Amino acid sequence: MNTLKSIGAVIAGFLIVGILSIVTDTILESLGIFPPPKDGLFVTWMLLLAFAYRTVYTILGGYITAALAPANPTKHVTILGIIGTVMGCVGIYIGAVLFNLSPIWYPIALAVAAFPSVWFGGKLKTK
Repeated sequence: MNTLKSIGAVIAGFLIVGILSIVTDTILESLGIFPPPKDGLFVTWMLLLAFAYRTVYTILGGYITAALAPANPTKHVTILGIIGTVMGCVGIYIGAVLFNLSPIWYPIALAVAAFPSVWFGGKLKTK
């Protein structure tokens, strides 16, 4: 039973980051602040804004994972951080290399920030 709770804690943290990021992107696109996804995102202030809210959401994901972990929240947060970093690396290839949807620095920054952001969120909860 604890194994399912552990998996659920990590999935919940991951989903929080993903869902909040997608919803915020969609709202900003519908308001005309961000361009449509197919056009990519190349304006520096827009990229910095997206990086900022995604970092906040990633911190929240780490916090939620630590809060839901049945035991050893640091272990759960570490797993989420590794998953986030790997997914960020996939995003580098897909978003910037394969489809040229942003400058290369943006997905690299997301991948590099994933683990420390999740870790910080977990530490906020475990203090």
